[in-house]
Amino acid sequence: MSKVISAHAVSVDGYITGRAPRPGHGLGDGGMLFDWYFDGTVPSTAFDGFKLSEASAPLFDQLAARVGALVAGRRTYEDSERFGGGSPVPNARVVVLSRSAVPTLSAAQTPATTIESAIAAARDLAGGRDVGLMGGGVLTSALRAGLVDEIVLHQVPVLLGTGRPFFQELPEHVRLNLIEAVAAPGVTHLRYEVQR
Repeated sequence: MSKVISAHAVSVDGYITGRAPRPGHGLGDGGMLFDWYFDGTVPSTAFDGFKLSEASAPLFDQLAARVGALVAGRRTYEDSERFGGGSPVPNARVVVLSRSAVPTLSAAQTPATTIESAIAAARDLAGGRDVGLMGGGVLTSALRAGLVDEIVLHQVPVLLGTGRPFFQELPEHVRLNLIEAVAAPGVTHLRYEVQR
């Protein structure tokens, strides 16, 4: 059976964005969380334009190849300019989780109103591959529902101090087992299994 996984670049203090950018200054403080996508010499086999380090490239591309469908929250979907009508991961369908109708969905995107229905729809679309979760709200909802199998943190060695936190408040502790740690230039890849 396919797994439900979440993978995201985060600061050491757990933020996925930093301070808001000043006009004309790109992603603001949070932009540095993605420098490792482009600072290497190995072209990604999954993403055009990405040049990763020798340590990051195989892990990153294998992770992308595992994903057959994504569940994205409405805020992530809108902040990402609706993924240009497609998907941020090649050959993966997108399920958009929203309490209200999403009028801008393309044929490659599916709506859902609960985390359970979103993950079920994504499993159907994934063709036996894994379901990826995008956004802290979606991850938190899936953790609350006991539906997450793995969490991958691409931890960048910076303390942002403010911004949008990846993890939101949970009703109880979630125990994790570290199953892989890969140190790479500008990032440490930490793969955890969620204990049940």
